[in-house]
Amino acid sequence: MVDFAVMTWNVENLFAPGPGAERGERHAYGRKLGLLASVIRKAGPDVVALQEVGGEDALRELGDTLDGDYPHGASSAFPDGRGIRVAFLSSHAFEATEDFADFPPGPALEVSDLPVGDGSKPVKRMGRGALRVRVRKESFTVDLLTAHLKSKLLSFPRPWGMSFAPRDEDERAQAAGVALHRRAAEAVTVRMRANELLEWGEIPLVLLGDLNDVPEAQTSLLLNGPPGSQIGSAGFGRPDEGDAFRLFNLAPLIPEGRRYSRVHEGRGELLDQVLVSEGLLPESGDGERRLPEVDALVDFRDGLPSVGGDPAKRQDDAAPDHAPVVAAFAL
Repeated sequence: MVDFAVMTWNVENLFAPGPGAERGERHAYGRKLGLLASVIRKAGPDVVALQEVGGEDALRELGDTLDGDYPHGASSAFPDGRGIRVAFLSSHAFEATEDFADFPPGPALEVSDLPVGDGSKPVKRMGRGALRVRVRKESFTVDLLTAHLKSKLLSFPRPWGMSFAPRDEDERAQAAGVALHRRAAEAVTVRMRANELLEWGEIPLVLLGDLNDVPEAQTSLLLNGPPGSQIGSAGFGRPDEGDAFRLFNLAPLIPEGRRYSRVHEGRGELLDQVLVSEGLLPESGDGERRLPEVDALVDFRDGLPSVGGDPAKRQDDAAPDHAPVVAAFAL
C-alpha cells in the first residue's frame, strides 16, 4: 500500500519583492513564506498545487523555505495580466510537465470580453494557464492537473485600465455574464484535456485548484464528466460505464463545519476543490471504495477574513484569504 497526499492552496499574490523594495515589504514577504512553509510542512503532502504565484523567484524561495523537502518545482508559462500563475511543488521528481492555455475548437469556447470602446474582442485562451505534472511514488504513478479559473470578482474596462465599480447596473450584468462565460469556457478546456488523459486509461488523475465557484455550480459540475455516482449519492460504489471518465469531487468528505476555503461577505464557500479519477478510490477488501481523508485547513490562521469586492483592502494582510485543502490517500 502506498500513502499519497496532495494539497491545493491559493496563496494570494505571492510576489517576491523587487530590487528596490522597502524593508517592510521584504519583512512581510519573509513572514508570508514562513507561514506557508509551516502549514505545508505540518500537513506533509507529497505534492502541493499552488495558485497566485508571482513567478519563478517566489516559487523557488518558497521551496527554499521548506528546507529542501519539496525540491521539484514547476510553474505555468501563462500568467494573467497581473503576473500570477499556477505552480507545483513536489517531493517527487516530475516525469512529465505540460502547460496549456488555448481554448480548443467548439461552440462553448466562443467567448468575447467586455469592450473598452466600440465592439467586443474575442477571448482565445484561459486567463491563467493550466499546468499538469506526472509524479511517481514507489509503484504509484499519477497525473496532477491544476487550474485557477476565472474569478467571480467583477472588473470593468476603462481607457486608463480596470475599475471595480460599474457605470450602471446594465454594465454590471454584462460583466457578470461575461465572467461566467469565461469561467465556463476555461472549465470546458480543462475538462477536455482531462478527457484525453482519461481516455488512455492507464494513469490516475487528480484535478485540483481554485475553481472560483462552489461544487454545486455548473462550472464545477461539468468537470465531473459523466453525471451521477458522485460521493454521497446512491450510485456511488456501483460500477458503471461512466466511471472510466468520471472525476469524483472529494468535497463531501470534508467535515461539514469546515467545508469552505474562503469567506465572501460573511459566507463560507468551497472554491478550492480536489477531484480524482477512480484510480484514486480503489476497492478495499470488502468491495467498498477506499475513501481518502480530506480537510480544509480553515484554522491555519486565526479565522479566515471575510472578503468583498475590493482586493485593495487585502494588501496589508500577509496570510492568504484562502484555506488550503488536503487529501490523503491509501492506495
